[in-house]
Amino acid sequence: MWQCGRFRLDYSRPLLMGVVNVTPDSFSDGGLFFDPQQAVVHALGLIEEGADLIDVGGESTRPGAQPIDAAEELRRVLPVLHALRDAPVPVAVDTTKPQVMRAAIAEGASVINDVNALRSPGALQTVAASLAGVCLVHMRGEPRTMQAAPHYKNVVAEVRGFLLERLDAAVAIGIALERIALDPGFGFGKTVGHNLAVLRNLERLAELGAPVLVGLSRKSTLGAITGRPALERLPASIAAALIAVQHGARIVRVHDVAATRDALAVLAAVGSKG
Repeated sequence: MWQCGRFRLDYSRPLLMGVVNVTPDSFSDGGLFFDPQQAVVHALGLIEEGADLIDVGGESTRPGAQPIDAAEELRRVLPVLHALRDAPVPVAVDTTKPQVMRAAIAEGASVINDVNALRSPGALQTVAASLAGVCLVHMRGEPRTMQAAPHYKNVVAEVRGFLLERLDAAVAIGIALERIALDPGFGFGKTVGHNLAVLRNLERLAELGAPVLVGLSRKSTLGAITGRPALERLPASIAAALIAVQHGARIVRVHDVAATRDALAVLAAVGSKG
């Protein structure tokens, strides 16, 4: 079970995290749900399609994205969180800022999804003081510069070591292991080759004892492989989700919930003994 505030999510089957970007500049759907009402309608639609949790983000983390201040991020996400407060699934907020984390948790967010893995001053303490679940994400550098010639000696070992260090730091400050998920951060300071190496070796991350969350949906690695623009990467995104689950991922962050749910249902049926 993944403990997320008042929710306990059973990840013995793969879980689907539906993406809701309340931004003007996200890489595949920037601006589509920038209006809070549109974002809420989209979130409820994803829940109806079968999302097990919703991930609300108010600041783009695409390569080259410029940072925004906490006040603007809160202006974007708080109305959405307020409207989803009684949603039947956990709502995550995608943020690196402790100020945003505190306000989001007070407004009912059940998960903090942090591409900075709670490294901002005060972030560990903020999550520890709550009951929220947390996703610790590996990122080399920062969104604005992270894709400028990323280099690793051994990407799998380095990502694993980083996530283990952050997992240990979170547990040491009082965040129970049952509240933590780990994300290798596909596209966050990694080349196509790095991403594929991590995907092939997700089992190494699952060994750390927390559920592995992956976000490959529509990402540029899939574009590099297929030659397709972001909005034409659904087949590639589904293939990546299935491969990730076969290699140990327990939570898949996707834009296209219904299609991915159906693909995972087929995978589960093939693997069942009944």
